[in-house]
Amino acid sequence: MDETEFWELVDATREAAEGDPEEQADLLVDRLLALDPDMVLDFARHFEARFNRAYTWDLWGAAWILLDGASDDAFDFFRCWLIGQGREVYEGGVHDPDSLADLLADFDEEIDGDGEELGYAADEAYEQLTGTVAPDLGIPPAAAEPLGAPVELENDRVLAERYPKLWERFRG
Repeated sequence: MDETEFWELVDATREAAEGDPEEQADLLVDRLLALDPDMVLDFARHFEARFNRAYTWDLWGAAWILLDGASDDAFDFFRCWLIGQGREVYEGGVHDPDSLADLLADFDEEIDGDGEELGYAADEAYEQLTGTVAPDLGIPPAAAEPLGAPVELENDRVLAERYPKLWERFRG
């Protein structure tokens, strides 16, 4: 599975789920079950590499604003959700987290921002297909700490200055 196929699967399931991340995860498992186990592992590698790439302080600050606070786990689930939003939103958010103010049509913190189940979709599909737990994906592990300069997440003034568009749209 190449990168284009990965994003096509993500986009197709998001559109079919009408933006509901839990429904998207269920649909993703269904789509992955139609593939062979090696393709499912390829999907998992693409997902995990993007999940790890999004482990940055800058993106955590954006998640903090959108979610009105974000613990370690909440930020993990946010990164899964961000991948589930598709290539344009993901790449834009990773490159310039403040651009999420422009890239997200709307954001309901009751539904959006938590893609925990998306993070398990490939593992679930692989296990259903093979009866075994997915092997190690053979990609470098995530960094121990977020990449980049730390952000004072609990300082509203710092967040408003660092993410002016997000702050204005979602907290202003």
